[in-house]
Amino acid sequence: MKSFAAHIIYRIICSKMKTEQYEEQWRILYATDERAALEEARKLGKNEECTFTDRYGRTVTWEMIAVKELNEVIMQHGALLFSTVKEVEPIADPVWTNHSQQPH
Repeated sequence: MKSFAAHIIYRIICSKMKTEQYEEQWRILYATDERAALEEARKLGKNEECTFTDRYGRTVTWEMIAVKELNEVIMQHGALLFSTVKEVEPIADPVWTNHSQQPH
């Protein structure tokens, strides 16, 4: 058996209104190959769909949209499961500069 990380996306629907709320989950699963892992990820995602009533009495549904990504991972100490790079634009003139020290 091989281990895989599956990225599963759910849409959150509140009281029959489709909002733009989503949940992203990363799940570990075991399968013999990538095709079997994708099938297992789809089954797992569908099994985790749910509908419940929130504390305000609204019906909330979590609907699986897709398995966005599937990667084989080697399960060992320090194995990388997820990594992301964020690019931030530098601020031209930070608000914390000492403008107040200029002569009045």
